[in-house]
Formats: sequence, structure tokens, C-alpha cells
Amino acid sequence: MTTESQSPQTATDNRPNLDRARGQDFRQAGPESVPAPHAALKSAGHVIVDSLAAHGVERTYVVPGESFLDVLDGLHSSDIETIVCRHEGGAAYMAEADGKMNQRPGVAMVTRGPGAANAHVGLHTAWQDSTPMLLFVGLIPFAHRDREAFQEFDIKAWFDTGAKRVMVLDHAERASEIVAEAMFAAMSGRPGPVVVGLPEDILRDLIDPTLHPPIPVAAGGMSSNDAEALKAALAVSNKPLFVTGGNDWTQSAADQLTAWLERHQIPAAAEWRTQGTVSFDSPSYVGPIGYGRPRPTYDLLEETDLLVFVGTVPGDVITDGFVCRQDWSKKNFLVTIDPSLRGRSGPVSRQILAKPEAFVRDLAGIDVQVKEEWKAWTGRMRAEQESFAALPSPVPAPGPARMDTLMAHLVPKLPEDALVTFGAGEHTNWAHRYFPTRRYASMVSARNGSMGYSIPSAVAASLAEPRRRVVTVAGDGEFLMNGQELATAAQYGATPLVIVMDNQEYGTIRTHQERHYPERVSGTQLKNPHFGMMATAFGGFGITVTEDKDIPAALDAALAAIEEDGVFALIHLVVEQRVKAYQATA
Repeated sequence: MTTESQSPQTATDNRPNLDRARGQDFRQAGPESVPAPHAALKSAGHVIVDSLAAHGVERTYVVPGESFLDVLDGLHSSDIETIVCRHEGGAAYMAEADGKMNQRPGVAMVTRGPGAANAHVGLHTAWQDSTPMLLFVGLIPFAHRDREAFQEFDIKAWFDTGAKRVMVLDHAERASEIVAEAMFAAMSGRPGPVVVGLPEDILRDLIDPTLHPPIPVAAGGMSSNDAEALKAALAVSNKPLFVTGGNDWTQSAADQLTAWLERHQIPAAAEWRTQGTVSFDSPSYVGPIGYGRPRPTYDLLEETDLLVFVGTVPGDVITDGFVCRQDWSKKNFLVTIDPSLRGRSGPVSRQILAKPEAFVRDLAGIDVQVKEEWKAWTGRMRAEQESFAALPSPVPAPGPARMDTLMAHLVPKLPEDALVTFGAGEHTNWAHRYFPTRRYASMVSARNGSMGYSIPSAVAASLAEPRRRVVTVAGDGEFLMNGQELATAAQYGATPLVIVMDNQEYGTIRTHQERHYPERVSGTQLKNPHFGMMATAFGGFGITVTEDKDIPAALDAALAAIEEDGVFALIHLVVEQRVKAYQATA
């Protein structure tokens, strides 16, 4: 969190500016939600808040700064819940996670200079993960620009290469229009982050409060030629494979796709860290595919004779560094609303320009004869997935605590709609392998490999879905990057179950180190605090487990604290080093 000195007001502050009133009725909603033209003037900051509410924003994640006080004042009387975070990185991660779980962007608000710099990590996550997100950044007064003012920075130079658009509110009367444009830009085409700069003096200008309506977002769809091409490709395929991914799904689309795949006995894998679009329990689901490549999906990309990506493209991670499936004779159908195919690697047989929901709607009309080869292909891969995901023994072993034992006891206690979040590190592989993801947005993670994501994403998920069991799996190094957001969880009643796997090292880096510089451990070892006591200090339930035999009782106590006391719970699991969820095959 940053601090700021008091900035002088400009001569035009708080002055009614009738020349800036648009005086035009853009209404599409009813009179209660959209004021009539020439109504009492409002400040631009308050109009921004009204516009966010009109676009369905339920909460915003904020680290306050005096550069956008007028927006904060607008939030005071708004139905939008203001979540005050402890660090701009945590606020940005929460907004990004919120965008993953909803059909509209998550919203974060931070101040200029240092605040904007701290938030950049969440923006990069949204960019690489194709997540709709708005980052509002308070700026110095318009009149102070280009004078090396306190905390001044060039917002477009900083963010232009990592955001879909960077906009600055230099004219107060455009406040509502810019919100609508930012929302549209974040959701249209390949979703992503949009940055909006808010000069503090412009925010106080009084304007006509008429709201700009939401801008419709095109969903695309299959043309008749697309449908015929896909049907023909399926007719000659013996080993078709669908790969689902991205954040642009709805539960309805996920259910329709799953039903179609099951009816035709065609398999589907999940893009790295996006499990749940096709249910964990579906006979068509054959596992995750990405870094590490565990069985059953190690050879799938090369073995399949027809690959259909839906909501994503074969990029760096899926193709193992642009190596797998690069033969241009391979058949790849790419279903994405992004005409540029940004991030694609390898052959393209056909692009179908559609969001997942529009594609699945049209896919339902394609019916093809089920082949015996499809049954055998899907059955083999499903059997390997079931073997891979089978829970380890719940019987505690003598000696140190183990993640295997924790997962063996946790998974049977999870409700059908349980949700898991995590950041980056080898600790995430236990969730990849065992967590039962049975619906869309039941795995919320950072596909750009960003650490520090686990706690903020768990807080955002718990606030967005308070009736669901939210679990986060954090590594010890990763937890300490944003663990302070447990204070935010306590303040707003978020109740995730936090599992901190403490192996006293940055495990993923140590694995690469052992591979390339064996027996030369350097820069990866950690000395950690008592995480259980930290959780208690933040206002939740905390317990530290060092012996495997104590895991069942600790888990029961943690779940009881969530269900009976309404607080978050943290299990600090002290484990041995170099113990892994599985041995990667690539």
C-alpha cells in the first residue's frame, strides 16, 4: 500500500460545467436505472460508479489512494461492495479471479505510480490467461502532467503492451462512455485486461449523469460451411480429441458440450489449470494437459488424428515449448473468437470464429455415427485418467505429514460443487491430480505461472460463491507473497480452506536446478514462520501438522471452524522435501 501527499486543487474543481454535459439520451434500460437527460449534475467519479453498477459489477477490489477519492465517495452510496485489500497485487489478483468466474470483467482500483506498479502482476495474469478485467488507476491532476509531479508515470508507456486498451479520462463528460468502452474491450474478441486512468481533478467535474448503455459483444458461431467441414473431419477420424480451455464459458455451454461428447463417445482433455469444463466424473473426460504432462495425456496431442480446441489455442504450454504437434499435415480445428489466433503454435486446418457458447449451440446440430474406434480410444484414455486420479490410501503413514494423506481425507468430504484455487509451484499438482472439478469455474488458477495468486483468488472465489466450499492449495514460498490478504478474508467474511504445503523451498525451481545443475542447490531454500499462528493472528482458524497421523483430526477441526464458526481455516502442513504428486513423463 502506498501513501500520498495532499495535492492542490485546480481552479476548476467542483465547478458545474454545462458545456461538458452531453444532453443526449442514450437510454436502453428503464427510468430507474438510467437518469433522464438534464437531471441534477453528478461528478464524473460518481458517474463511473453508476456505470459499473449498470454493467452488473457486484464488487470492486481496492487499495485506496487520494488520486481517486471521488470514485471512493461514489462507492459509499452504491450497491457495489468495496473490498479493501492489503496490497495492490492482491487486489489485482482478486479482480482477475473474479473475471474468471463471471461473464463480465473483474474490477480493481489502485492509485498512481507505486500502486499501479504493484498491480501489474495481476494485469499480466489477465493478459496471458485471457481474463476480462478492468484496472482503474488514479492519476495526478491533469494540470500537473509532464512536470514530474508526485508519483507521476506514463500510464500508456507502462501498460500498452500488456493490456487490450489503455484509456485516460481526460474529458469528464466521457466518464460513462469510457466505462462502456472498457467493458466492451475487455469482453470482446479474446478477453483480456483494460486499464483506465483517472486524473483526480477530472473526476470532480460535474456532468450530466445519463449513462451510456452496455455495448453488445459478438459471440460468433459456426457457419454451415464450418459445420460441414467439422462433420467431414469427424467422419474420417478414428481418434478425435477435444481440448477445452479459456475463461469464456458458461455452465450451460459446458453441460451441452459434455452431453454431446458423451453421446458420441469422444474424449476431451482440459487445458492446463482449467479443469472442470467437462466434469471430472464424465466418461469423456481424459485429464489435464500441460506442463509436466502426467499420464493419461502425455502422448495425446501426437496420437490424435483430429484435434478440436474450444475456447483456447495450442500455445507454448500445451505444445511443450512449441515442440509437440508441429507437423503441418496434422488436423487442428481451432474454435476461438480471436481472429488473430494470438499465441497459436502448429497447424491450422480450420478456424471457427466463435465463443464457446455459440460453438456448442451449433455443435448440438451435428450428429455423426459413433465409431467403434471412438469407443475404444475414449475408453482407454478414460481408464488411464481414472487410474491416475484414484485417491491414495487414507491410512496415515509413520513419520512426516504427507499431501497424499491430506487429499485422501479431503476429497471424500467435498461437496459436488467444490472449487479449488492455486498459484504456481509443485504443490499445485496434487490439485491437478485429485481435486474433483465437476463444473465450470471449479479450478481458478494462474496459467501464466504467477506466484502469490492462491490466497487472493480464494478470497475472491469465496466472496463470489459464498455457498460453495472453496479450497486453496498454497506453497510456502507462494503463500508469503500475498498471505496478508487473509486479513481481507476475515474483514469480509470469506471462508476458504487454506492448505499451505511447507517444504521449505521453491520446489519447482529446485526441480529444474536438479535437472540442469545436479547437487548444486542455490537460491531455492527457505526458512518459514509458523503459518498456523499467522492464520490465528489474522482472525481465522490455524493449525500446524508435522506428523501424518495428525492429518485427519486437523482436517476435521478446520472444516468445523468454517462451518460452525464462519471463519477461514488454514492447515499448515510441514512435509518432506522432494516429495511430488507424480513423476512427470515429459
